[in-house]
Amino acid sequence: MPTARRASVRRLDLHLGSSAAAGAASSPRAGGPPVDALDRHFALEIPRVFSEAERAALVAGVHAARDEWTADFGGEQFSLGRAFYTHLEQGRSRQYFADAAASDARVERHLPGLQRRMRELVAALTGGLAQPRRGFCGPGVHIFPAREKVAREGGVVHFDTEGLSDYHISRRLRAITVVVMLDLPDADGGLKLWDVLYDGRDDPGDEALSARSLVAGYTPGGALVIDSYRLHQIQPFPGDRDRISATVHAAEIDRGRWETWF
Repeated sequence: MPTARRASVRRLDLHLGSSAAAGAASSPRAGGPPVDALDRHFALEIPRVFSEAERAALVAGVHAARDEWTADFGGEQFSLGRAFYTHLEQGRSRQYFADAAASDARVERHLPGLQRRMRELVAALTGGLAQPRRGFCGPGVHIFPAREKVAREGGVVHFDTEGLSDYHISRRLRAITVVVMLDLPDADGGLKLWDVLYDGRDDPGDEALSARSLVAGYTPGGALVIDSYRLHQIQPFPGDRDRISATVHAAEIDRGRWETWF
């Protein structure tokens, strides 16, 4: 479980203009895409994925879509666009897949261009092709309400392996989780990361939780990128502001070709 990675977050500036869709980006080292830095660091921080004006417009769009949020775990959290892991854990996978096209349409209607931008970010990070995963919902938004369970206690300690196939996991093919913070809570609400990678056990146990760790913070409009096999947890947050973030998961299915979903 423990790794030889540095207990650090690597900050990278990517060129996220029109060339991002083709995978162009500033690399942390010659000869490799930015995502390779996850071999040596707990996470990557990408500032200014969205400008302040873009971020504010996206937050306004999320609030305007309140009637179309999907409630999960009895209202402990919500999403705009359906999230695979919440439906899997609630026994609602059939509903997730049946509504995938409509889910993407809702996200595009209220947050035009968000899904495309999130896929472009994956392409810039990986230097490869980022395409939608067939039958799955595209990138979407998580809303963790102020003073609800996650705000009070923090999120579940977990790995982001729910959407990976057994074939993918058994061969330890690459997978990443990309989270762009759209609206920060009043304080805290960062992401705790452990020096622990998935070894087939969903419950990490006390030994894993005692491993070295750090809490990575977010900046408005900026992204954190982690290895989907890394143990992590959303930290509690006080105050009256919701924690709102856009997420995309990506898995490399062939060399240089990545599938994306939410």
